[in-house]
Amino acid sequence: MRGFKYLLIAAFAILLVSFSPQSRAQVSVGVDIGAAPVCPYGYYGYAPYQCAPYGYYGPEWFSSGIFIGAGPWHHGDAFYGHVNRSFDPRFGYHGSFPNRGEHFDNRDFHEFHGTHYSDHQGNYHTEAEHGHYTHPR
Repeated sequence: MRGFKYLLIAAFAILLVSFSPQSRAQVSVGVDIGAAPVCPYGYYGYAPYQCAPYGYYGPEWFSSGIFIGAGPWHHGDAFYGHVNRSFDPRFGYHGSFPNRGEHFDNRDFHEFHGTHYSDHQGNYHTEAEHGHYTHPR
């Protein structure tokens, strides 16, 4: 008798669900980070991805005068390159910034003075912290 009671309850639940109206709601989740900013000397590797001034990135971040990437738009392997942290607003830089859409002025980076290594996501490393760039003694 007890088994019949549970069978009857299960049948009633199935019957109730089958007659309920179907929901037409749709759930969608997406992330759109948009196009990478067009900045003449690159942009910082962290939000809000502001254009970086000349002197922040070293020459290895560029190919034929075009910034090769940082932040969420970077595709490929992790990338580490020289940066001058004194041009980072997180560490006190209050100078000017180039506007989006300005063009690289073909500087040769001869006056660049790197202070740290940075990955493509804006995380700093010193030479001692990043063994790939240390020289064996």
